[in-house]
Amino acid sequence: MLNRAFRYKLKVDAAQDSVFRQYAGVVRLIYNVALEQRSVFWRQHLARTGKAISVTTQCRELTALRAEYDWIRALHVTPQQQALRDLDKALGNFFAGRADYPKPRSRRENNAFRFQGREVDVETLSRKWARVRLPKIGWVKFRLTRPLRGTIKNVTVALDPLGWHVSFACAIEHEAAESNLPDVGMDRGVAITAVLSSGDRLRIPGSLALIEKRRRQAQKIVARRKRGSNRRAKALRRVAKLSAKSARIRRHWQHRVSQNLASRFGTVVVEDLKVRNMTASAAGTVAEPGRSVRQKSGLNRSILEQGWHSLTTLLEYKLSEHGGHLVAVDPRYTSQTCSSCGVVDPRSRKSQARFQCVHCGFRAHADYNAAVNVLRRNTAPMLVEGCGCAPVEARTGRSRMAPENPPPSGGGRC
Repeated sequence: MLNRAFRYKLKVDAAQDSVFRQYAGVVRLIYNVALEQRSVFWRQHLARTGKAISVTTQCRELTALRAEYDWIRALHVTPQQQALRDLDKALGNFFAGRADYPKPRSRRENNAFRFQGREVDVETLSRKWARVRLPKIGWVKFRLTRPLRGTIKNVTVALDPLGWHVSFACAIEHEAAESNLPDVGMDRGVAITAVLSSGDRLRIPGSLALIEKRRRQAQKIVARRKRGSNRRAKALRRVAKLSAKSARIRRHWQHRVSQNLASRFGTVVVEDLKVRNMTASAAGTVAEPGRSVRQKSGLNRSILEQGWHSLTTLLEYKLSEHGGHLVAVDPRYTSQTCSSCGVVDPRSRKSQARFQCVHCGFRAHADYNAAVNVLRRNTAPMLVEGCGCAPVEARTGRSRMAPENPPPSGGGRC
Protein backbone atom coordinates (compact mmCIF):
# COMPACT_ATOMS: atom_id res chain seq x y z
CA MET A 1 0.00 0.00 0.00
CA LEU A 2 1.38 3.36 -1.06
CA ASN A 3 0.28 6.78 0.18
CA ARG A 4 0.50 9.40 -2.55
CA ALA A 5 -0.75 12.97 -3.02
CA PHE A 6 -2.11 14.40 -6.29
CA ARG A 7 -2.22 18.19 -6.56
CA TYR A 8 -4.20 20.14 -9.16
CA LYS A 9 -4.95 23.78 -9.96
CA LEU A 10 -8.56 24.76 -9.25
CA LYS A 11 -10.61 26.97 -11.55
CA VAL A 12 -12.73 29.08 -9.18
CA ASP A 13 -15.09 31.98 -9.77
CA ALA A 14 -15.56 35.00 -7.50
CA ALA A 15 -18.29 33.34 -5.41
CA GLN A 16 -16.25 30.19 -4.83
CA ASP A 17 -13.17 32.24 -3.97
CA SER A 18 -15.19 34.08 -1.30
CA VAL A 19 -16.47 30.82 0.21
CA PHE A 20 -12.98 29.31 0.21
CA ARG A 21 -11.62 32.32 2.08
CA GLN A 22 -14.42 32.01 4.65
CA TYR A 23 -13.52 28.37 5.27
CA ALA A 24 -9.80 29.17 5.54
CA GLY A 25 -10.48 32.07 7.92
CA VAL A 26 -12.72 30.07 10.27
CA VAL A 27 -10.30 27.11 10.28
CA ARG A 28 -7.44 29.48 11.11
CA LEU A 29 -9.51 31.05 13.92
CA ILE A 30 -10.40 27.66 15.43
CA TYR A 31 -6.75 26.60 15.35
CA ASN A 32 -5.47 29.79 16.98
CA VAL A 33 -8.16 29.85 19.69
CA ALA A 34 -7.53 26.18 20.51
CA LEU A 35 -3.78 26.81 20.70
CA GLU A 36 -4.28 29.75 23.06
CA GLN A 37 -6.67 27.69 25.20
CA ARG A 38 -4.15 24.88 25.62
CA SER A 39 -1.28 27.27 26.32
CA VAL A 40 -3.21 29.18 29.01
CA PHE A 41 -4.50 25.99 30.62
CA TRP A 42 -1.01 24.50 30.84
CA ARG A 43 0.45 27.64 32.37
CA GLN A 44 -2.29 28.06 34.97
CA HIS A 45 -3.71 24.64 35.78
CA LEU A 46 -1.40 21.82 34.65
CA ALA A 47 0.80 21.88 37.76
CA ARG A 48 -2.27 21.88 40.04
CA THR A 49 -4.48 19.37 38.26
CA GLY A 50 -1.92 17.25 36.42
CA LYS A 51 -4.28 17.09 33.44
CA ALA A 52 -4.20 18.65 29.99
CA ILE A 53 -6.92 19.52 27.50
CA SER A 54 -7.45 16.76 24.95
CA VAL A 55 -8.57 17.03 21.35
CA THR A 56 -11.79 15.24 22.33
CA THR A 57 -12.60 17.94 24.86
CA GLN A 58 -11.96 20.67 22.33
CA CYS A 59 -14.15 18.94 19.73
CA ARG A 60 -17.03 18.94 22.25
CA GLU A 61 -16.45 22.64 22.89
CA LEU A 62 -16.45 23.23 19.14
CA THR A 63 -19.96 21.75 18.99
CA ALA A 64 -21.12 24.26 21.61
CA LEU A 65 -19.38 27.07 19.73
CA ARG A 66 -21.16 26.16 16.49
CA ALA A 67 -24.50 26.23 18.28
CA GLU A 68 -23.80 29.76 19.51
CA TYR A 69 -22.43 31.36 16.31
CA ASP A 70 -24.37 31.08 13.07
CA TRP A 71 -21.43 32.12 10.85
CA ILE A 72 -19.42 29.15 12.16
CA ARG A 73 -22.36 26.73 11.92
CA ALA A 74 -22.98 27.80 8.32
CA LEU A 75 -19.73 26.11 7.26
CA HIS A 76 -19.08 22.37 7.24
CA VAL A 77 -17.79 20.99 10.53
CA THR A 78 -15.09 18.65 9.16
CA PRO A 79 -12.45 21.31 8.32
CA GLN A 80 -12.89 22.79 11.81
CA GLN A 81 -12.41 19.39 13.46
CA GLN A 82 -9.39 18.73 11.26
CA ALA A 83 -7.83 21.98 12.53
CA LEU A 84 -8.10 20.68 16.11
CA ARG A 85 -6.52 17.37 15.10
CA ASP A 86 -3.72 19.23 13.30
CA LEU A 87 -3.02 21.17 16.50
CA ASP A 88 -3.01 17.99 18.58
CA LYS A 89 -0.52 16.40 16.16
CA ALA A 90 1.69 19.52 16.22
CA LEU A 91 1.78 19.46 20.01
CA GLY A 92 2.58 15.75 19.97
CA ASN A 93 5.53 16.43 17.67
CA PHE A 94 6.70 19.17 20.03
CA PHE A 95 6.64 16.96 23.12
CA ALA A 96 8.38 14.19 21.18
CA GLY A 97 11.19 16.60 20.29
CA ARG A 98 10.49 16.49 16.56
CA ALA A 99 9.36 20.10 16.12
CA ASP A 100 9.16 23.51 17.79
CA TYR A 101 6.14 24.65 19.77
CA PRO A 102 3.30 25.46 17.35
CA LYS A 103 2.71 29.09 16.44
CA PRO A 104 -0.55 30.88 15.63
CA ARG A 105 -1.49 30.60 11.97
CA SER A 106 -1.11 33.72 9.86
CA ARG A 107 -3.55 34.96 7.23
CA ARG A 108 -0.66 35.51 4.81
CA GLU A 109 0.68 31.97 5.00
CA ASN A 110 -2.11 29.66 6.18
CA ASN A 111 -5.14 29.55 3.90
CA ALA A 112 -6.18 25.91 3.73
CA PHE A 113 -8.91 23.53 4.88
CA ARG A 114 -9.41 19.78 4.64
CA PHE A 115 -12.28 17.33 4.12
CA GLN A 116 -12.37 13.56 4.54
CA GLY A 117 -12.26 11.46 1.40
CA ARG A 118 -15.69 9.90 1.89
CA GLU A 119 -17.29 13.36 1.90
CA VAL A 120 -16.24 14.34 -1.63
CA ASP A 121 -17.00 13.15 -5.14
CA VAL A 122 -14.75 13.42 -8.20
CA GLU A 123 -15.97 13.37 -11.79
CA THR A 124 -13.86 13.40 -14.96
CA LEU A 125 -15.19 15.84 -17.56
CA SER A 126 -12.64 15.40 -20.35
CA ARG A 127 -9.03 14.46 -20.94
CA LYS A 128 -7.91 17.79 -19.48
CA TRP A 129 -10.60 18.69 -16.98
CA ALA A 130 -12.34 17.18 -13.95
CA ARG A 131 -14.38 18.47 -11.04
CA VAL A 132 -14.71 17.78 -7.33
CA ARG A 133 -17.82 18.20 -5.18
CA LEU A 134 -17.03 19.66 -1.76
CA PRO A 135 -19.58 19.56 1.11
CA LYS A 136 -21.68 22.75 1.37
CA ILE A 137 -19.66 24.25 -1.51
CA GLY A 138 -20.61 22.25 -4.58
CA TRP A 139 -18.76 21.32 -7.74
CA VAL A 140 -15.42 22.98 -8.49
CA LYS A 141 -13.44 22.36 -11.69
CA PHE A 142 -9.73 21.55 -11.72
CA ARG A 143 -7.10 20.98 -14.40
CA LEU A 144 -6.50 17.24 -14.73
CA THR A 145 -2.75 17.31 -15.37
CA ARG A 146 -2.33 13.63 -14.44
CA PRO A 147 -4.69 10.72 -13.65
CA LEU A 148 -6.03 10.45 -10.11
CA ARG A 149 -5.28 6.99 -8.71
CA GLY A 150 -6.20 5.01 -5.62
CA THR A 151 -8.69 5.52 -2.80
CA ILE A 152 -9.12 9.13 -1.66
CA LYS A 153 -8.40 9.47 2.07
CA ASN A 154 -8.66 13.24 2.43
CA VAL A 155 -8.88 16.37 0.29
CA THR A 156 -7.09 19.65 1.06
CA VAL A 157 -7.91 22.97 -0.57
CA ALA A 158 -5.10 25.52 -0.20
CA LEU A 159 -4.24 28.98 -1.47
CA ASP A 160 -0.73 29.94 -2.56
CA PRO A 161 0.53 32.96 -4.56
CA LEU A 162 -0.37 31.13 -7.78
CA GLY A 163 -4.01 30.51 -6.82
CA TRP A 164 -6.21 27.84 -5.24
CA HIS A 165 -5.13 24.20 -5.49
CA VAL A 166 -6.68 20.92 -4.41
CA SER A 167 -4.62 17.99 -3.09
CA PHE A 168 -5.97 14.43 -2.92
CA ALA A 169 -4.23 12.13 -0.42
CA CYS A 170 -4.73 8.64 -1.85
CA ALA A 171 -3.94 5.07 -0.84
CA ILE A 172 -2.78 2.98 -3.80
CA GLU A 173 -2.58 -0.81 -3.90
CA HIS A 174 0.90 -1.58 -5.15
CA GLU A 175 3.39 -4.42 -4.80
CA ALA A 176 6.59 -3.96 -6.76
CA ALA A 177 8.93 -6.83 -7.53
CA GLU A 178 12.55 -6.43 -6.51
CA SER A 179 14.35 -4.45 -9.19
CA ASN A 180 17.18 -6.07 -11.14
CA LEU A 181 18.30 -2.83 -12.78
CA PRO A 182 21.92 -1.64 -12.36
CA ASP A 183 23.12 0.47 -9.43
CA VAL A 184 24.38 4.03 -9.73
CA GLY A 185 26.21 6.50 -7.50
CA MET A 186 25.28 10.17 -7.21
CA ASP A 187 27.48 13.07 -6.16
CA ARG A 188 25.60 16.29 -5.38
CA GLY A 189 27.19 19.69 -5.80
CA VAL A 190 26.64 23.40 -6.25
CA ALA A 191 28.13 24.00 -9.70
CA ILE A 192 26.32 20.90 -11.01
CA THR A 193 23.27 19.73 -9.08
CA ALA A 194 24.20 16.05 -9.39
CA VAL A 195 26.63 13.87 -11.34
CA LEU A 196 26.05 10.13 -11.69
CA SER A 197 28.61 7.37 -11.92
CA SER A 198 26.98 6.53 -15.27
CA GLY A 199 28.27 9.86 -16.58
CA ASP A 200 24.98 11.80 -16.53
CA ARG A 201 25.01 15.39 -15.33
CA LEU A 202 21.83 16.78 -13.77
CA ARG A 203 21.35 20.54 -13.62
CA ILE A 204 18.43 22.55 -12.30
CA PRO A 205 16.64 24.56 -15.03
CA GLY A 206 18.47 27.69 -16.12
CA SER A 207 15.25 29.70 -15.89
CA LEU A 208 15.52 29.58 -12.09
CA ALA A 209 18.50 31.96 -12.17
CA LEU A 210 16.48 34.52 -14.14
CA ILE A 211 13.51 34.20 -11.79
CA GLU A 212 15.80 34.59 -8.78
CA LYS A 213 17.24 37.78 -10.29
CA ARG A 214 13.75 39.17 -10.80
CA ARG A 215 12.79 38.16 -7.26
CA ARG A 216 15.74 40.05 -5.77
CA GLN A 217 14.84 43.13 -7.79
CA ALA A 218 11.25 42.86 -6.54
CA GLN A 219 12.53 42.48 -2.98
CA LYS A 220 14.43 45.77 -3.32
CA ILE A 221 11.21 47.46 -4.41
CA VAL A 222 9.50 46.14 -1.27
CA ALA A 223 12.22 47.72 0.88
CA ARG A 224 11.48 51.12 -0.68
CA ARG A 225 7.72 50.95 -0.12
CA LYS A 226 6.03 52.42 2.96
CA ARG A 227 4.86 49.87 5.49
CA GLY A 228 1.11 49.32 5.42
CA SER A 229 0.65 50.90 1.99
CA ASN A 230 -1.19 49.28 -0.92
CA ARG A 231 1.92 49.58 -3.10
CA ARG A 232 3.96 47.63 -0.55
CA ALA A 233 1.27 44.93 -0.40
CA LYS A 234 1.32 44.71 -4.19
CA ALA A 235 5.13 44.44 -4.21
CA LEU A 236 4.99 41.70 -1.56
CA ARG A 237 2.52 39.73 -3.67
CA ARG A 238 4.90 39.95 -6.62
CA VAL A 239 7.79 38.60 -4.52
CA ALA A 240 5.61 35.77 -3.24
CA LYS A 241 4.45 34.92 -6.75
CA LEU A 242 8.01 34.75 -8.09
CA SER A 243 9.09 32.58 -5.15
CA ALA A 244 6.17 30.21 -5.73
CA LYS A 245 6.93 30.04 -9.45
CA SER A 246 10.56 29.19 -8.74
CA ALA A 247 9.55 26.47 -6.28
CA ARG A 248 7.07 25.01 -8.77
CA ILE A 249 9.66 24.84 -11.58
CA ARG A 250 12.24 23.26 -9.30
CA ARG A 251 9.72 20.73 -7.97
CA HIS A 252 8.60 19.80 -11.47
CA TRP A 253 12.21 19.25 -12.54
CA GLN A 254 12.87 17.10 -9.46
CA HIS A 255 9.82 14.94 -10.18
CA ARG A 256 10.92 14.37 -13.78
CA VAL A 257 14.53 13.58 -12.85
CA SER A 258 13.64 11.28 -9.94
CA GLN A 259 11.12 9.39 -12.07
CA ASN A 260 13.70 8.94 -14.83
CA LEU A 261 16.32 7.64 -12.40
CA ALA A 262 13.84 5.29 -10.70
CA SER A 263 12.98 3.73 -14.07
CA ARG A 264 16.64 3.26 -15.05
CA PHE A 265 18.37 2.11 -11.86
CA GLY A 266 17.62 -0.39 -9.11
CA THR A 267 19.69 1.24 -6.37
CA VAL A 268 20.82 4.85 -6.17
CA VAL A 269 23.66 5.49 -3.73
CA VAL A 270 24.04 9.01 -2.33
CA GLU A 271 26.17 10.70 0.29
CA ASP A 272 24.60 10.94 3.73
CA LEU A 273 24.80 14.74 3.85
CA LYS A 274 23.47 16.71 6.82
CA VAL A 275 22.00 19.56 4.78
CA ARG A 276 20.62 21.36 7.83
CA ASN A 277 24.07 21.48 9.42
CA MET A 278 25.73 22.42 6.14
CA THR A 279 23.40 25.41 5.69
CA ALA A 280 23.56 26.64 9.29
CA SER A 281 24.30 30.33 9.76
CA ALA A 282 27.90 31.41 10.41
CA ALA A 283 26.89 34.73 11.98
CA GLY A 284 27.73 33.62 15.51
CA THR A 285 26.88 35.84 18.48
CA VAL A 286 27.70 39.35 19.66
CA ALA A 287 30.33 37.94 22.02
CA GLU A 288 31.73 35.53 19.43
CA PRO A 289 30.96 36.83 15.93
CA GLY A 290 31.33 34.45 13.01
CA ARG A 291 33.93 34.57 10.27
CA SER A 292 33.39 34.76 6.49
CA VAL A 293 29.68 35.27 7.10
CA ARG A 294 29.01 36.74 3.65
CA GLN A 295 30.72 33.87 1.84
CA LYS A 296 28.96 31.27 3.99
CA SER A 297 25.58 32.90 3.34
CA GLY A 298 26.19 32.70 -0.40
CA LEU A 299 27.15 29.02 -0.12
CA ASN A 300 24.07 28.28 1.98
CA ARG A 301 21.85 29.95 -0.60
CA SER A 302 23.46 27.97 -3.44
CA ILE A 303 23.00 24.66 -1.60
CA LEU A 304 19.34 25.37 -0.89
CA GLU A 305 18.72 26.43 -4.50
CA GLN A 306 19.91 23.01 -5.71
CA GLY A 307 17.24 21.24 -3.63
CA TRP A 308 19.41 18.30 -2.54
CA HIS A 309 17.13 17.04 0.22
CA SER A 310 13.86 17.28 -1.69
CA LEU A 311 15.40 15.53 -4.71
CA THR A 312 16.50 12.53 -2.64
CA THR A 313 13.14 12.47 -0.82
CA LEU A 314 11.27 12.19 -4.12
CA LEU A 315 13.80 9.70 -5.42
CA GLU A 316 13.39 7.45 -2.38
CA TYR A 317 9.65 6.93 -2.75
CA LYS A 318 9.77 6.64 -6.54
CA LEU A 319 12.46 3.96 -6.25
CA SER A 320 10.29 2.05 -3.78
CA GLU A 321 7.44 2.09 -6.32
CA HIS A 322 9.77 0.42 -8.84
CA GLY A 323 11.19 -2.09 -6.37
CA GLY A 324 14.43 -0.15 -5.96
CA HIS A 325 16.25 1.40 -3.01
CA LEU A 326 17.98 4.61 -2.01
CA VAL A 327 21.15 4.05 0.02
CA ALA A 328 23.02 6.76 1.96
CA VAL A 329 26.73 6.18 2.64
CA ASP A 330 29.48 7.95 4.56
CA PRO A 331 30.52 11.02 2.52
CA ARG A 332 34.02 11.39 3.98
CA TYR A 333 36.89 11.62 1.48
CA THR A 334 34.81 10.71 -1.58
CA SER A 335 36.10 13.81 -3.38
CA GLN A 336 39.75 13.15 -2.41
CA THR A 337 39.86 9.43 -3.25
CA CYS A 338 41.06 8.21 -6.62
CA SER A 339 38.41 5.95 -8.16
CA SER A 340 41.15 4.12 -10.08
CA CYS A 341 43.76 3.27 -7.44
CA GLY A 342 41.88 4.05 -4.20
CA VAL A 343 44.51 6.39 -2.72
CA VAL A 344 43.25 9.31 -0.63
CA ASP A 345 45.11 12.57 -1.17
CA PRO A 346 43.63 16.11 -1.01
CA ARG A 347 46.23 17.26 -3.56
CA SER A 348 44.48 15.18 -6.23
CA ARG A 349 41.52 17.59 -6.23
CA LYS A 350 43.07 20.25 -8.45
CA SER A 351 39.97 22.44 -8.71
CA GLN A 352 36.21 22.30 -8.36
CA ALA A 353 35.84 20.36 -11.61
CA ARG A 354 39.27 18.74 -12.10
CA PHE A 355 40.63 15.60 -10.45
CA GLN A 356 44.10 14.21 -11.18
CA CYS A 357 45.52 11.53 -8.92
CA VAL A 358 49.00 12.44 -7.67
CA HIS A 359 49.87 8.74 -7.37
CA CYS A 360 48.68 7.05 -10.58
CA GLY A 361 47.94 10.06 -12.79
CA PHE A 362 44.26 9.14 -13.32
CA ARG A 363 42.28 12.14 -14.60
CA ALA A 364 38.50 12.70 -14.60
CA HIS A 365 35.83 15.22 -13.75
CA ALA A 366 35.98 15.63 -9.98
CA ASP A 367 32.24 15.07 -9.48
CA TYR A 368 32.25 11.96 -11.68
CA ASN A 369 35.19 10.57 -9.72
CA ALA A 370 33.31 11.20 -6.46
CA ALA A 371 30.13 9.56 -7.83
CA VAL A 372 32.07 6.38 -8.64
CA ASN A 373 33.48 6.37 -5.10
CA VAL A 374 30.00 6.86 -3.65
CA LEU A 375 28.71 3.87 -5.64
CA ARG A 376 31.54 1.63 -4.45
CA ARG A 377 30.93 2.49 -0.81
CA ASN A 378 27.65 0.62 -1.03
CA THR A 379 29.40 -2.67 -1.80
CA ALA A 380 32.90 -2.42 -0.32
CA PRO A 381 34.87 -0.23 2.12
CA MET A 382 37.10 2.48 0.71
CA LEU A 383 40.52 3.53 1.89
CA VAL A 384 40.10 6.27 4.51
CA GLU A 385 43.17 7.59 6.25
CA GLY A 386 43.29 6.58 9.88
CA CYS A 387 40.52 3.95 9.76
CA GLY A 388 42.38 0.98 8.33
CA CYS A 389 39.83 0.28 5.60
CA ALA A 390 40.90 -1.66 2.54
CA PRO A 391 40.97 -0.05 -0.90
CA VAL A 392 38.29 -0.83 -3.45
CA GLU A 393 39.08 -3.10 -6.38
CA ALA A 394 35.61 -3.05 -8.01
CA ARG A 395 35.10 -1.53 -11.42
CA THR A 396 32.01 -0.03 -13.02
CA GLY A 397 30.92 -0.28 -16.64
CA ARG A 398 31.71 2.19 -19.36
CA SER A 399 30.16 5.58 -18.66
CA ARG A 400 29.18 8.48 -20.83
CA MET A 401 31.59 10.78 -19.01
CA ALA A 402 34.70 8.69 -19.65
CA PRO A 403 37.92 9.48 -17.76
CA GLU A 404 40.52 11.49 -19.61
CA ASN A 405 42.97 8.59 -19.55
CA PRO A 406 42.44 4.84 -18.98
CA PRO A 407 43.18 3.33 -15.55
CA PRO A 408 46.33 1.25 -15.04
CA SER A 409 46.07 -2.13 -16.72
CA GLY A 410 46.77 -3.97 -13.50
CA GLY A 411 44.09 -2.17 -11.46
CA GLY A 412 44.19 -1.92 -7.69
CA ARG A 413 46.41 0.45 -5.75
CA CYS A 414 49.67 1.87 -7.04
